[in-house]
Amino acid sequence: MLVQRNYRVALGPNARGGEIDLILRERDGTLVFVEVRSRQGSGFGGALGSVTSTKQRRIVRAAQHYLMRLARPPPCRFDVVAIEGGELVWLKAAFDAA
Repeated sequence: MLVQRNYRVALGPNARGGEIDLILRERDGTLVFVEVRSRQGSGFGGALGSVTSTKQRRIVRAAQHYLMRLARPPPCRFDVVAIEGGELVWLKAAFDAA
């Protein structure tokens, strides 16, 4: 179930914020933070390769900000949806918050 789309966080005037493309809730209550990336081809690592460690940290920070609003944070997961050359790949648990 879709919880929110394009959740944005501004961390300060000199710090880059983060954005989560989709926040979903699975039937078991797990919150899934989804990064959606699209590329025409696989050059430069393709869509999956474009989710760098820097991008992952920004997503994690935005997720932490989102979770602070909840009284009891549920289990969470970070997925990546990669669209490349017309093919869609959904990579569950693509990275973690560590």
